[in-house]
Amino acid sequence: MADLKLALTWYLSDGIVNLASVTATLLLADRFAGIGAWGRYEVVFLLGYATVVSGLMNMFFGYNVLTISRRLGRGQLDHTLIQPQPIWMSLLTEGFMPFSGSPVLLPGIGLLVWSASKLPLAITPGWLALLALNLAASSAVVLAFSFLWGSLAFWAPRAAEEISSSSIRLLYQLKAFPLDGLGPLLLSGMLTVLPVGFVAWYPCGALLGLDLSGWSRWVTPLAALIFAIVTSWIFRKGMRYYGRTGSQRYSSLGHRG
Repeated sequence: MADLKLALTWYLSDGIVNLASVTATLLLADRFAGIGAWGRYEVVFLLGYATVVSGLMNMFFGYNVLTISRRLGRGQLDHTLIQPQPIWMSLLTEGFMPFSGSPVLLPGIGLLVWSASKLPLAITPGWLALLALNLAASSAVVLAFSFLWGSLAFWAPRAAEEISSSSIRLLYQLKAFPLDGLGPLLLSGMLTVLPVGFVAWYPCGALLGLDLSGWSRWVTPLAALIFAIVTSWIFRKGMRYYGRTGSQRYSSLGHRG
């Protein structure tokens, strides 16, 4: 922020890069008037939703909080533990980067508003509340998935950092594609082992009425709760192990700050 020109350059560049990540799906939807059961503007809604989730992750969980395996495996968790506040509060405050995260969030909101204006949706306060709830739940699924794999760094620092980074990258690469054509086994895996379906596809289908069952709007929040419970248990178990051993990655080289 010391140089306004440089700040604007970075800001616009981040926005362009993140929009480019969903351009291929957007162009396919426009060329063929949709993808599968999803119409053109339904795909745009899906892309906007996925981009907003990415923006929320960037805005609230930056500085390696989302990729927690780096903090755990490199011994940086010690810096957080000595702070006079709970660990969850420290991570939230340390990861908050509203200006750097907004180049992803704002284009996503723009895509959501544009697509919603083109779709026959009844935009009511209840629907907006469900949209906000599902966005929060999708973000919670991404965060829980990252912490789930990242927690392996308590036991295997080097290997966990590579596995965690690759798993998050794969989740983001597949987040903006409709998954309707997948077989039952592969689709089940996309909602459990690699929960990419809950990042955008399933909640968007529920919000747009593509899934006519009335309870479908609550599936993503329920999935987020289950992932959060499992991840919390594993993370707490890792914290107990870390309390006895500390970070072993640099034991022969000294502490890395």
